[in-house]
Amino acid sequence: MRWSGLVAGLAATAALGQSPATLEAVRLHRPDAAAVARAELDACVAARCPDAGRMALLAGTLALSDGRAAEARDLLAARAPPALLAPFHAFYLGQARFYSGDPAGAAKDFERALKVAPPALAARARARLGEALLDAGQAARAAPVLESAAAAEPGPELLYERAQTRRATGNAAGERADLKSVALRYPNHPYADEALVRLAEFKPATPLNLAERMQRAKGFLDAGAPARALDELTAADTAHLLTAAPARAQAALLRAQASFALGKPADAEQALAVARKGPPAVAAEAALVVARRMLRTDDNVQARALMAALDKAWPTLPAGEEGGFFTGWLDLQGGRFADAAKSFAAYEKRYPHSRRRDEGMWFRAFAHIRQEQHAEARRALEALVAAYPKSALMPQARYWLARTQELSGANAAVLGPAYESVIAAAPASFYALLSTERLRALGRTPPAAFPEPPRQLTVPRPPELELAVALTEAGLFRDAADEVRVRAAGLRTADQALPFVHALLQLGEFGHAHTVAARYLWGRAFGAREPDALAAFYPRAFASAVEAEATRQSLDPFLVWAIMRRESTFRPEVMSAADARGLMQIIPPTATAIALKMAEPAPAPADLFAPERNIRYGAWYLAQLMKRFAHPALAAAAYNAGPKAAAKWVQEKGSLPLDLFVESIPFRETRGYVKQVMADLFLYHAFYGSDAAGTTRLSLAVPAASAEGVSF
Repeated sequence: MRWSGLVAGLAATAALGQSPATLEAVRLHRPDAAAVARAELDACVAARCPDAGRMALLAGTLALSDGRAAEARDLLAARAPPALLAPFHAFYLGQARFYSGDPAGAAKDFERALKVAPPALAARARARLGEALLDAGQAARAAPVLESAAAAEPGPELLYERAQTRRATGNAAGERADLKSVALRYPNHPYADEALVRLAEFKPATPLNLAERMQRAKGFLDAGAPARALDELTAADTAHLLTAAPARAQAALLRAQASFALGKPADAEQALAVARKGPPAVAAEAALVVARRMLRTDDNVQARALMAALDKAWPTLPAGEEGGFFTGWLDLQGGRFADAAKSFAAYEKRYPHSRRRDEGMWFRAFAHIRQEQHAEARRALEALVAAYPKSALMPQARYWLARTQELSGANAAVLGPAYESVIAAAPASFYALLSTERLRALGRTPPAAFPEPPRQLTVPRPPELELAVALTEAGLFRDAADEVRVRAAGLRTADQALPFVHALLQLGEFGHAHTVAARYLWGRAFGAREPDALAAFYPRAFASAVEAEATRQSLDPFLVWAIMRRESTFRPEVMSAADARGLMQIIPPTATAIALKMAEPAPAPADLFAPERNIRYGAWYLAQLMKRFAHPALAAAAYNAGPKAAAKWVQEKGSLPLDLFVESIPFRETRGYVKQVMADLFLYHAFYGSDAAGTTRLSLAVPAASAEGVSF
C-alpha cells in the first residue's frame, strides 16, 4: 500500500527512522529499495544511531519480499524493534524462519506475535501459525488454529491447509468438504488442481457430478480462463455426465461463451445451435449471447431486431426483459425517438417489477424531449417521480420537469422555484449546476448549493492512529493501511468519525479520509451541509503538485481535482482491473505515450503510483484534451471514453445544448462520469476559487472539436 500523503505529512512533523528518499523507494516498489534500506541500516549501525531496530525491520521485510529469507531472518533476529512494532517484528521474523526452512521456530514467532497482535495483524498471524505447525508435523496443534482461521476467512489457502490437518487427524468428511470447497469455489487457484488430486485418492472415489463440473466451468469463465472452462466441459462429457438433453444444452451455452472468448466464432456458433434447442431458459440465454454481441457492433438495426425477438419470445425470463429494455435503447440511439417512446412504454407495462423500470421511464421521457413533445415528457417525468421518489434519477427528473416547462414558455415566477428545488434537493449534482445556470439566464440569483465552503479542523491525533503512524515511519505501508482500515471499521457514529477524518486530512491521507467520510459523514455533508463534514469530500489533495502542474500546463487546477476525485477518490495506491494506476488512473501505455510527448524516459508501471508523476502526466493529458475539445465536459468525456469517441459524439450531436448532449452520450459510465466531474469542478470553484461569488459560468453550448490533437 502506497501512502504518499501520510508519508509527506509525517516527514514534516516527525523524525523518521528511515529517510524520506528510502520511504519513497519502498512505497513505489523500486527495484533498488531493498539495497537502499540495507545501506541506510548499515550506516545507522556504524554510527550507533538509536533507530537501528526499526530500520532493521524494514530491511528484513524487504529482503524477505525479494526471496532472501535467510538474510531476512538474520537481520530481524539481530535487533529488537521499538515496543509498538514488536508484534510485526515477530510476525516477519516468523515468515523469514518459515521460508528459510525452520517451521517450528516460525511457529514460536507467530505465537509470540499473536499474543500481542492488533486486530489488523491477528488474522494473518493466526493463519501463518497454523501453516507453520502443520509444516512442522504438529497437525494436532495446527488443527484448532486452522479451524478458527478458516472459519473467519475461508479463502483457498486456509481451506486447503485445514483439509490437510483434518486428514492428519482422521476427519475424512471434513477434509472432503474443504477440498470440494477449494475445487468448486476457487477453480482457477493452484490449490484447486491439488484438491482434485486429493479427492481422487479417496476410497471410494468422489468424482465431481454434473452440477459441480458446470460450477467450475462458470468459475473459469468468470476468472477469464475460457480454455480451462472448455477443459472442464470436456471432462464432463468424458465422464458421461452430458447424456440428458438439458445438460447438453447448458454445456453448449458455456462452450459457446468460452469459444467466443477464445476468438473461435465458428465453434461458438456450432455450440449455440445446440443450446438453442435446449430448455427455454437455456435457449433464451443463447439468443441473448448473440444479441449482446451484436449490441457491440455498429449494426443498430440488426441488434434491435435480435433484442425485440427476445422480448417477444421470452417475456417471462430475464433474457426477455433485457431484450425489451434494449429494444427501446437501440431506438433511442438510432434517433428513432417516436419508436423509442413506444418501446419504453411497452417495456414499463410488460415488466412492471423490473429493477430498471425507473430507467425505462426516464428514457421514455427523454425520447419525448428529443421530439420536443414537452407535455408528454412532463407526464412521463411526473409518473417517474410518483412511482420512484427515492430513485437516483430524481435530480434529473426534477431538472427536466423544470426545463420542459421553460421550453413550453413558462415564466420565471414558475421556473425559479422549480430550479431552486433541484439545487436544494441535490446540491452536489450536475443538475444543481445546470439549474444554477438556468436561473442566471432568467435573471435570478441562484441560491448557494452550500452556504459555507469546506472547513478543515485542527484536532489532536486520535490514539487509534498511533500504530499506523509508527508503521508508516518504519516503511511498513501495507500494515499501516490495514491498521487504518480496521480502526475505521471500529467507528460507529459521525461524532467519532469526524475527528478521525480530520486527523487523516492533517496527515495528508486524503483517500482514507474520504472513505471514512463517505461511510459516516454523508448526511452531515450533503444533508445538513456542514462545512467540517464537507472537508474530506472536496480536499485540495496534493495541492503543491496539482497547482504547479496546472500552472505549467495553463490548466484549471480545479479540473485536475475534479478528475482525481472521480478517478481515485484521492488514493495514490489504487489500481483498476484495466491496469489504470494512481491518482489520475493512467494506464502504462498511455503514460509511455505521454512521456514521449514530454520528452521524458518512459516510466516503469510502478512509477505511476507516485503522486507527483501521476499528476504531471494527468495534467499534461487534460491540458491536451482541453486544447482539442475546448470544454471541460468534453474533456471529461474524452478522459473517460477516449478522444476518438468524444470527437464522434461531438460530430454527431454537437448541435444539441450541453444538457441534452450529455444525456445523449451512449455509454452509461461516461454519462455518469461527465456529470459528476462537471458538478465537482464547479463546486471546487465555488469553494476555493477567487470568484467564490459564483462568476465562473458553465457554457451550455457544445463547441466543435478540433480534428487535430491528442488521440490516445
